[in-house]
Amino acid sequence: MLHKSNIKLAALVGITLSVFSLLVHLFVANYSVGGFIQYKLQDDYPYSLGHKSRPRRLWGPVTSLQVLHPYAKPRSPYPSVPIQQNGFIYAKIFGGFEKIRSSICDLVAIARLLNATLILPEIQQSVRSKGISPRFKSFSYLYDEEQFISALSEDVVIVKSLPSDLKEARKRTKFPTISPKPSTSPNFYIRDVLPKFKKSKVIRIIISDGGCLQAILPSSMDEYQRLRCRVAFHALQFRSEIRALGSKMVERLRATGSPYLSYHAGLMRDVLAFHGCAELFQDVHTELIQYTRKQLINQEVIADDLVVDSFSRKRNGSCPLMPEEVGLILRAMGYPANTIIYMAGSETFGGQRILVPLRAMYMNLVDHTFLCSKKELSSLIGPEYPLPLNIPQPPPVKSEKQLIDEWKKAGPRPRPLPPPPARPFYQHEKEGWYGWVAETDREPDPSPMDLRNQAHRLIWDALDYYVSVEADAFFPGFNNDGSGWPDFSSLVMGHRVYQTTSGVTYRPNRQKLAELFSSGLDNLYHPPQNWTKLVRDHLNRSLGVEGFIAEAESSKPVSFLSHPFPECSCRTSKSSVIPDHAMSSSLKSQYRSDDECPEWMARGLAMAFSNAPTTKDEDVEEGELQEDDEAVRQAESDSGNRNDVSRSLEQDEEMDPDD
Repeated sequence: MLHKSNIKLAALVGITLSVFSLLVHLFVANYSVGGFIQYKLQDDYPYSLGHKSRPRRLWGPVTSLQVLHPYAKPRSPYPSVPIQQNGFIYAKIFGGFEKIRSSICDLVAIARLLNATLILPEIQQSVRSKGISPRFKSFSYLYDEEQFISALSEDVVIVKSLPSDLKEARKRTKFPTISPKPSTSPNFYIRDVLPKFKKSKVIRIIISDGGCLQAILPSSMDEYQRLRCRVAFHALQFRSEIRALGSKMVERLRATGSPYLSYHAGLMRDVLAFHGCAELFQDVHTELIQYTRKQLINQEVIADDLVVDSFSRKRNGSCPLMPEEVGLILRAMGYPANTIIYMAGSETFGGQRILVPLRAMYMNLVDHTFLCSKKELSSLIGPEYPLPLNIPQPPPVKSEKQLIDEWKKAGPRPRPLPPPPARPFYQHEKEGWYGWVAETDREPDPSPMDLRNQAHRLIWDALDYYVSVEADAFFPGFNNDGSGWPDFSSLVMGHRVYQTTSGVTYRPNRQKLAELFSSGLDNLYHPPQNWTKLVRDHLNRSLGVEGFIAEAESSKPVSFLSHPFPECSCRTSKSSVIPDHAMSSSLKSQYRSDDECPEWMARGLAMAFSNAPTTKDEDVEEGELQEDDEAVRQAESDSGNRNDVSRSLEQDEEMDPDD
């Protein structure tokens, strides 16, 4: 009897727990349905968020660069400008977010050089044919048209469209068209383009490589460089909806009172294919990169072998830092595991799988889909026309006579059994690369949905750009990649350096870090103290004058906006920020001694610093740093002890005669 009652009691408890579990699952499902899944930043490991003040070592400012300030106002008249207005320039820009932004800045400089009226450029990624909302025109899909026109009114005349008579002539007559490269010199426009321009009154420019004017101009044309800065950092403002949502995202990231770090991986398929980094990935991702590399070889974009050693490319700095390596670097720098990291970039090739190691080290790894609801993101896109459903049709049914004829023509016996009937393909099997990579050697043309998603990525990149510029620290995974194209990370770094030169913007040397990773390959997750110190020393140097100089010599020849100094800056100190012995001869010619800030600006900055609320005593901050260093050293010594024990065990196993 007692045994039966125990069985009933156990059954009752089981049923109760099952009902409770079902209710919990229903509650969770109901709570997560809708446009906004409630997320919460993790604050229970290893410290509570906001527990500590901002350590200067991790969050800046960088003292050696505090005397540099943005100053892009005109300082002299434009040289070599035609007196009379010559006509209109209209342009079509191909490419992604970074190519668009860089190309617009070059276009304005060319319009000023030729004394032409600039028509608002047409961004091909966001034209109506790509299925964007009818609320927007091409340029206004990203940027504020009125702000762009008014901010540059004293430099260039900008209008929204051609006059009606020229519109008709554009349909009947083919105006002169040029397709310049990013390395095109100003002499080309004065010598070759200006005579045609004066004759036709309208000229069309097609830009596909991210620029149409060389990055470094003669010193006599510094005003054109400052014009580029005014375009990039003042005139090119995102439309109000993008700015408002970007501001909300920054507020949400800082809602806990803690600073945040922005990280852009730079893992894009075409760039990885250009450099031959396929072997760093696995499975089908390697095939996709090789497919793109083959296309680039056929198009003569690159002159190299299809199959290359990706690991040797990585050792010389031609391949990106992988997210796992970035996590180890940040741990070596001393960023705690609850640091908030914003993941920038609308495309991260490899997907979420490649971010798993970084997410395991930093649980507060977030992106725009984490911080924004679906409703907020869809409001940026606007109402769009529904696309026709792309439902795959089943193969046509064959008659019995057709099947018999095919069987007779199949070849000599013995014949294999006929294949089973083809199963229907579902919609998710036809979307993206997995719909074709296993079936054919040719990538299909983009579908209407693919074209629309490409336009959407411009908005996601704009949000990421805004959040990255406002971040307390920025770490690039693949800046200045050597492809000759402008890249997202370099543009963000240039904007951050212009806006707040002393902010924490890391400029890692990938070749140096590859050597460090190679030397410590056996103990990456429990590195010895000297390895950690080497990583810290390298990154700390990249923050200061040494990294500033290296960035000027490597990035500026490719993209002026990645390092707009010294043309767009001034200094408040009488002494030079960069010592002469630290500069190459080419850099000395760029950094002159006449770039001191005007007196009114120096007085304003001094007053702002004197009125700024002082933080806690520096001794407190230094004490916190010492505590951090002690904790790191203790952890390293513990890991070193563990490693010594494991090494001795491995040696014992190797010496075991039974093995």
